[in-house]
Formats: sequence, structure tokens, C-alpha cells
Amino acid sequence: MKVGIVGLPNVGKSTTFNALTKTQNAEAQNYPFCTIEPNKAIVPVPDNRIEELAKIVNPDRIQYSTIEFVDIAGLVKGASKGEGLGNQFLANIRETDIILHMVRCFEDPNVIHVENSVDPIRDVEIIEQELLYADMQTLEKRINRLQKQAKGSKEAKAQLELANELMEWLAEGNPVRTFPKKDEEAFKVLERELNFLTNKEIFYGANVDEEGLAVDNEYVIALKEYAKKHNREVIKLCAKLEEEMVDMSDEERHEFLESLGAKESGLDQIIRKAYEKLDLISYFTAGKIEVRSWTIKKGTKAPQAAGVIHTDFEKGFIRAEVISYEDFVKYGGEQGAKEAGAMRLEGKDYVVQDGDVMHFRFNV
Repeated sequence: MKVGIVGLPNVGKSTTFNALTKTQNAEAQNYPFCTIEPNKAIVPVPDNRIEELAKIVNPDRIQYSTIEFVDIAGLVKGASKGEGLGNQFLANIRETDIILHMVRCFEDPNVIHVENSVDPIRDVEIIEQELLYADMQTLEKRINRLQKQAKGSKEAKAQLELANELMEWLAEGNPVRTFPKKDEEAFKVLERELNFLTNKEIFYGANVDEEGLAVDNEYVIALKEYAKKHNREVIKLCAKLEEEMVDMSDEERHEFLESLGAKESGLDQIIRKAYEKLDLISYFTAGKIEVRSWTIKKGTKAPQAAGVIHTDFEKGFIRAEVISYEDFVKYGGEQGAKEAGAMRLEGKDYVVQDGDVMHFRFNV
């Protein structure tokens, strides 16, 4: 899973990236375009359930699910036409599964704003307009190709008709995600091939100062109102403080956040929200060699969940031995759960639940 971090220059993207990945490999400087190449980092997904399982199993190692953060250079007005560092970075956004749009929600005369003032709604609309323009350019190129192909292909003709409707929709200022014909096969083909930017889930990161963590300031309030109208959500964090907490232990970080009126770190909020938006859940395998978390889509059946571990597990799937996380902890592990009748044998139609502890049986 890839989360792309976007926003105008100098809104705290790279500082957030440093904090989220507990690294310092994204240079955070007080001038536009300090991020020239997209910075990428794969980090573990925090999950307290793994530690609890490990206490019971005492494995040789623990393996968390992972998430990839991509820090993409600051976009500016006109990026889709080559302004700033150009639209090369729009291609980097296409590779991501969900977009974290960082928005500046604090005043600081020492930090330059590319638009010379703090205005979260204006900033959001600049970025989203550029994403819309980029989608229109991509779609226009495809329409030109389809016009030639439609003369001898019914399939291309159907795609062309839908593409023209979609272009009208975009020209009216509507994002792809709200297009009424998204369920049609012709659209699915276009989306698969063009990977529309405005069809991706977006949530906002309101970057505030210390005072803004405890009580929403006017900028956060405005951003939350805007997000509510567009059926999106806002995560509030102080990127500067998150970066300063990099070297703290989990306990120290928790106490520090509580003292500031925050309940959890920016990383925890972002991962939780990204999982929720993408309909992702985790199941576990627990043995002496390894306790491990595996990420799957909500609604995944047992054979496909097994296939995440290895394709052979899916091909030769026989059954799954399943214990809920709660029962695994309650009865002190696999043996205790078996004796208590809390282990279930499930077949090919079983829909895996979040927190299931699973062992797969399969034919080689």
C-alpha cells in the first residue's frame, strides 16, 4: 500500500515524511522545491495485537505489515502545464493508492508560503485543480487514440463515448470519483489504464503549531468544514513536533502527546485512516518461528488470504484453522483455544475477519 504525500511547497510535507518514517532522508528546508526526487520509505504498521501475540508465542521474530510513504515534491499553480518542477511529479502520484494532502494551518513569518499568505481552502483547491487538469490532459490523449480506433472497433467506440462523457464531467470541475458511470466496464478499462488522479481517495493532514494541537484554530475549522462538504476527513498533527519525537520511546511519545492534548501520533492516525479508506484489515499467523501480520482487503475469502503468504497456499487450499485474536489471548494460545473449542475449521467460502489468527492446510 502506498500513501502519497502531496501539497504546496513549504506546507510541511517533507517534515511530516521525516516524522512518519522516523528517518531524516527527506531534506526539509525553508524554500520551495527542496524535494527533487520523490522520497520513498517502507515502514512497519504499528499494531499492539502483534506484541500481545508475541508474549504468548515467544517467537524468534516479529514481522509487521508495512506501508510505503512517498514524499512528492511540492506542486504549484500551473504544475499540470509544467510550472514549478512540472507535471513529472503528477506521474509519481499515479503510483500511489491513496493521497495524504498536507495543508498548512499555522502562522509563522519565518516560514515562506508560496502564495504569500495562509489560506487552507485556497491551497487545497490549487492542488486539486492541478490534479483535475492532469486527468483532463491524460484523458484527451486517450480520446485522440480512441477516435482513430473507433472506426473499426465496437469496443473502442463504446470507450470513446464514455470518455467523451467523462471529459464533459471533468470540464465542469467535477472529479473522476463522482462520475456517475463508474460501474460501467468501459470506465473500468479507462481507470485501469490511466489511473486517474481525481479518482483516488484523499484525506487531509492539517499541519498545526503546538497550540493548534489542543484546540482547533480558525484554519483547521475551515479545513474541516470544507472536508465535510466533500465527504473527506482531516487528521491534525504538528509535523515539527512529530519530527522531534523521532528518538523518543513509545511510552515517552505517548506521554508527550497527552501533555499536548493529543491522543495518538500522526503516524498512527494516518495509517489507521489510510486502512479505513482502503477497506484494509489484518490477519495474523503465530508460530515459534514468527508472529506476523498480513494485510488484506475487507471481504477477502480464506484461499485468497492464504495466497498473500504464497500463491501455492491459494492453489492447494484445503481449509483454514481459525482462532479470533480475542480468543487466542483469552485462552493463552493455540492449544488453550483448541481445548476451549475456540478453534474453527473454515473452508473456501470463509470471509476472513480482522484479527483472525490463522493456520492454512494445503496440498503441495
